[in-house]
Amino acid sequence: MIQLKSAREIEVMAEGGCILAAALEHTRAAVRPGISTGELDAIAEEYIRRHEGALPAFKGLYGFPATLCTSVNNEIVHGIPSRSRVLKDGDIVSIDIGVKYKGYYTDMAATVPVGAVDARTAKLLEVTAKSLEVGIAAAQPGNHIGDIGAAVQRVVEAAGFSVVRTLVGHGIGTEPHEEPQVPNHGKPKSGKTLVPGLCIAIEPMVNVGGPATRTLGDKWTVVTQDGSRSAHFEHTVAITADGPRVLTRAA
Repeated sequence: MIQLKSAREIEVMAEGGCILAAALEHTRAAVRPGISTGELDAIAEEYIRRHEGALPAFKGLYGFPATLCTSVNNEIVHGIPSRSRVLKDGDIVSIDIGVKYKGYYTDMAATVPVGAVDARTAKLLEVTAKSLEVGIAAAQPGNHIGDIGAAVQRVVEAAGFSVVRTLVGHGIGTEPHEEPQVPNHGKPKSGKTLVPGLCIAIEPMVNVGGPATRTLGDKWTVVTQDGSRSAHFEHTVAITADGPRVLTRAA
């Protein structure tokens, strides 16, 4: 069942989202060759917990052991941080992070270059970030879930990349994952109608190669089947009468 949020609830989510956005920026600033994903995780957790009422949303969620999902290079999502996973010049790392604040969840992600990356990788990051923005722009009241996915897919495929189809965005609010699912592909005017009060996480996951995925033996980390690189960007968005409102922006 889809749970619409009141104006008051959306404001609480925006407060939590502001903390979350700042936590991501704080963590992103620490990314450099030689740092481990475990160190990034500790930085993010300390930052979130210093804000009264804020908790890392992912830690313990469904048994996940960390504050961040850190997915490197061909890892799409759900990579587990480790002190032994040291980032190298030319890597990319997806930092996926969530906050629970006053009973409400927000979720966001960005993929960050480590030092200097090659031109194809830089293009991947640029296109994936752009696809998120066009997906958000399509999240207008009266539009449909399919309009979001169609907008994302159009940008991604025009650049010669592929959209991951086995993983989707989602509703969000009092639970970290609510209805509806928000695919990153689709047909315009298909799926549920977007109405004011709906809060969703829009999160394009884009591969340089094909869209096929597999899950590693840790039962968490999802990687590209062909070993190509992948990028992931995400915002929590509220549908309002005036259009989409991104709740995970820094103040």
